[in-house]
Amino acid sequence: MDSVVQPALALPDKPSVAVLPFTNMSTDPEQEFFGDGVAEDVITALSRYPSLFVIARNSSFTYKGRAVDVKQIGRELGVRYVLEGSLRTLGSRIRVTAQLVEAETGKHVWAQRYDRDLADIFALQDEITEAVTIAIAPAIAEAEQQRAMRKPPGSLDAWAAYQRGLWHSSRASTEDNALAQKFFQQAVDLDPSFAGGYKGLAGAIAAASDFHGRGLLEALSAALASARRAVALDGADAEARSRLANALYREGDYKGGLTEVERALTISPSLADVHAARGAILIFSGRQKEGLAALERSIRLDPRSPGLGGRLNQIALGLYLSQEYAAAVEAARQVIRSYPELPLPYRWLAAALGQLGRIEEAKEALNKAMVIAPASFNMYVYGRVPWMPPEDHAHMLEGLRKAGWRET
Repeated sequence: MDSVVQPALALPDKPSVAVLPFTNMSTDPEQEFFGDGVAEDVITALSRYPSLFVIARNSSFTYKGRAVDVKQIGRELGVRYVLEGSLRTLGSRIRVTAQLVEAETGKHVWAQRYDRDLADIFALQDEITEAVTIAIAPAIAEAEQQRAMRKPPGSLDAWAAYQRGLWHSSRASTEDNALAQKFFQQAVDLDPSFAGGYKGLAGAIAAASDFHGRGLLEALSAALASARRAVALDGADAEARSRLANALYREGDYKGGLTEVERALTISPSLADVHAARGAILIFSGRQKEGLAALERSIRLDPRSPGLGGRLNQIALGLYLSQEYAAAVEAARQVIRSYPELPLPYRWLAAALGQLGRIEEAKEALNKAMVIAPASFNMYVYGRVPWMPPEDHAHMLEGLRKAGWRET
């Protein structure tokens, strides 16, 4: 029967993946259960990502014990990616290997090896599952963006336009933000029922105010409207609810934002965007320690996220508001090294250095904060953005004054 060529299934609109049972390379039957358990848990975890189409266990496990080419699996299951793996016992240790393959080409998208002590097999199963899941979702996202970038702009469908928008969003510059909005709008125009275009717009419009600071209230209103539209189109999309949480808290509605966060976490507890939104809201709610922990969790879940610059900046901000000024300096510098065009961290760097009495360094950072994006600086400093409590704004101004800023 294996030689019979099955008809190819059409690929879904979003990236699709099949997780095969991990091959047991040892003679211990207990390892067989372990390999199956890891594959089942990875399927469950990936199924919670709204951006992925994941084949159910019953279908992917039909290939257990069969030597089948991944191209055939891709055709028969209608998937773009296949995750396969193996495990081997080495004395008191176990080695688990996993690789993600693009089915059509056979190209390896991602591969990793995990060597662990074989002490508590159940705890080990959870550890390997989390490690594999955390790595796979960003690897697929990056592969999808690269596919979209290779297409001519005129031939983009809604999903590809959305991916192009995400790629430009990750560049964290004024020009790229404008391009991101263009491609997200193109996704909306191509398919008004596609929630991705609206949730992309919600994030890009909100981020635009961080660069130029103009039309803040209009931008917040437009971002909120786009996020609400995304949720209306797909209430089970945790990413859309995360965008709505961000839009609500940026208008000062922390309670509404946290409500959406909890709804999103119920749908997708491992989605990095949701933990990032929760972190930002908690920080401005006076719960900095919890907020910082949520942000660290979001980065651990998606270390290559397009929103990484913003999350790192939120950490610098949270450390500053916690009066951990030396740590805030290091965190702000980490953002600047990776995202030199992002205006926000320069302000927190200047304020933290001012609080530490490192005046010359503080003045240099202050000058950059004012020069790199003057409108943004004025918006945050001379006014008070809706999501920042008065006491936090006063705390920021205190550090900036120590850095040499004078209100004129």
